[in-house]
Amino acid sequence: MLRLLTWLLAAVAAVLVTVLVALPASWMAPLVEKQTNGRLTLGDPQGSLWEGSAFIGAAAGKTEPVTPLLPGRFSWSLSPSLLLGRVHLELRNPAALAQPVTLQGSLQSWQLSPSAIALPAERLAALGAPLNTLQPSGQMRLSWNPLQLARQGQKLSVTGPMKLDMDEIASRLSPIKPLGAYTLAADWRGEGAELRLTTRSGPLVLTGAGGLAQGRFQFSGRAQAAPGQEEKLANLLNLLGQRRRDDTGEYIALEFK
Repeated sequence: MLRLLTWLLAAVAAVLVTVLVALPASWMAPLVEKQTNGRLTLGDPQGSLWEGSAFIGAAAGKTEPVTPLLPGRFSWSLSPSLLLGRVHLELRNPAALAQPVTLQGSLQSWQLSPSAIALPAERLAALGAPLNTLQPSGQMRLSWNPLQLARQGQKLSVTGPMKLDMDEIASRLSPIKPLGAYTLAADWRGEGAELRLTTRSGPLVLTGAGGLAQGRFQFSGRAQAAPGQEEKLANLLNLLGQRRRDDTGEYIALEFK
């Protein structure tokens, strides 16, 4: 009986190992959708859970094709040490990432290595309103220093600085191209972040500050035309919000609560 039980356990273990090794890369797509609240997914996943590749796209309906949001395909290597409770993931995409990214740690907390990723503004229209109306264009670059990530129940906490540089930004709704260059800085502190938007150059001046707390986004800022550009930017500014006036002149209030 003991020998039979031993062989049975060995057979079950062999089946489990075979199943784990053969897990298809498509299993990653539902995980990505869950972690991004259905906004993102993996398109054309190939390979396995341990060695695979896919492109990142906006989540679509069951009958709709996935629209790529980022250039190139992301390939990953996940160490089998995951079965022992240790995570070591390497992510590569020469077309988008400045350098490969590694994620390592336990099943509850991880460290993400520093890197930067290219984000073509044109593809943001796939995320829906209001971006599909504005039809933005330009180049964006999201960079970060080492980030600490931890799972707390069903929530994910992030600690560390992150910066989004936006250059040569334009919109089909404006005859002025480009509208400017901007930087959105984020200081992540657990489940929330402090945000600050500044304008580096350009006729459309955007400024503001806000934050993300308990899944709620709040932002208070303003948009206004640089001197001499008021008439050319009037139509675009009217679409962005309500007009207000103070000691500095007329501006558009950007309020998200």
